[in-house]
Amino acid sequence: MIVITGASSGLGAALAQHYSAAGDEVCLVGRDSQRLTQLSESLPGKAQWHSVDLTCESQVAALFDSLPTTPTTLLHCAGSGLFGAFEQHSEAQIRQLLDNNVLTAALLLKQVVSRYRDTSMQVGVVMSTAALKAKANEVAYCGAKWAVRGMVESLRAELKASPLRLVGIYPGGMDTGFWQHDDSRDYLDASVFMSADDAAAMVVQGLAACDRGFISDITISRG
Repeated sequence: MIVITGASSGLGAALAQHYSAAGDEVCLVGRDSQRLTQLSESLPGKAQWHSVDLTCESQVAALFDSLPTTPTTLLHCAGSGLFGAFEQHSEAQIRQLLDNNVLTAALLLKQVVSRYRDTSMQVGVVMSTAALKAKANEVAYCGAKWAVRGMVESLRAELKASPLRLVGIYPGGMDTGFWQHDDSRDYLDASVFMSADDAAAMVVQGLAACDRGFISDITISRG
C-alpha cells in the first residue's frame, strides 16, 4: 500500500494516479473529502481515502490505526505556501504556514518512527527547492521548508541502523493551484513551470531506484 498525504490535488494527486496505474493500492489522505472521493473513484486500481487534519496528533494516530496493512511507501506531500513581502505577513498567516508544513511533518514522522522503526519501509517527505536555497519573496516559506529539511536529515541520522528509509524530495516549481494566490502572482509566472504529472513521474522513478540502493534525496529542477 502507498500512503499519500496532500493527495487531493497537485503532486499528491498526480502521484496517486501514477501508482494506481502501475497496480499499487493507494491510500489518499487530505482534508477535502469531496476531492478525495472524486480522485479515488477516478483511479484505475484499488484506493481508499481518509479525511484527516494532519495538524492534530490524535487524528494522525487514528489514521495509522485504521490502515489495514503496513504501508510499503509513505509520501508526505501536504503543505501550504506564503509569498510576498515578509513584513506584510500577519502572525496568523505565519502560524498557519508553520502548522501546515512543520507541524504536520513532525506529527507524521513521529507516528511513522514509533510504529515502523524496525520495518523495511520507504518514507518520502516532499519539500521544495525552497528548502535548498534562499529565495526573495518566500522568506517564511523558505524558513518553514528549511525547518522540515533539518528534521528529515536529523531523523535520518537517528535511523542510520534502521531499515526505515527516509528520502527528502525537493521539486522545483510546478504549474498547479498551489501558485494561484494573489501573494505569488506579482513576481512569478507559474505557466512556465513543470506539470505535476511530470514531477510525479520523476519522483516515482527516483524512489524505485531506491530499491537497488539508498538514495537519500531527490531534487527535481525545472528546465
